[in-house]
Amino acid sequence: MIELPKLVLASGSPRRAEIMTSVGWEFEKDVPDIDESELPGETPEAYVQRLAREKASLIARRHSQKLVLGADTTVVIDGKIIGKPVDEEEARRMIELLSGNWHEVLTGVSVVSDGATSVGLQRTRVKFAQMSDAEIAFLVKKGDPLDKAGAYAVQAQAALFIEGIEGDYWNVVGLPISLVYRMIAEAHTQ
Repeated sequence: MIELPKLVLASGSPRRAEIMTSVGWEFEKDVPDIDESELPGETPEAYVQRLAREKASLIARRHSQKLVLGADTTVVIDGKIIGKPVDEEEARRMIELLSGNWHEVLTGVSVVSDGATSVGLQRTRVKFAQMSDAEIAFLVKKGDPLDKAGAYAVQAQAALFIEGIEGDYWNVVGLPISLVYRMIAEAHTQ
């Protein structure tokens, strides 16, 4: 039988906590405060991995003997990062961009264990149906878009408009739990 080691989740995301809880993983939360600005010329893949590493490293300094998990998720369309909207108008513009199109959800994952840091990346493609102005307005008003990358939550109102997902569904929710499990299992066998 496997044993899921207790860890510190370096995240304030309620969705990440829900995923960890749903698989029975014991954890405590410690929310990192880092600058999430993109660096000039940084690719979306490098961006999410850097932020995951910075979050995990910062929290690992406060919990030196504990296993620490950091993650960062972003939405990418046409090679550009679509972060969290600052207001409803920006959320509307983001959802208009996603309407009728495929986009990628990227999550960087970082595990700090016994002073060693590993970093991984999960990529999932998501297709939104073509949406009317009324449907976009509905998603902006009812979908609680302001704390979500890409202004939507796949497990909530946005599910009405998702035509396809290629890859890890849990990555789109906010944490590729299978990747996390594999990375932690590998860190514990070394």
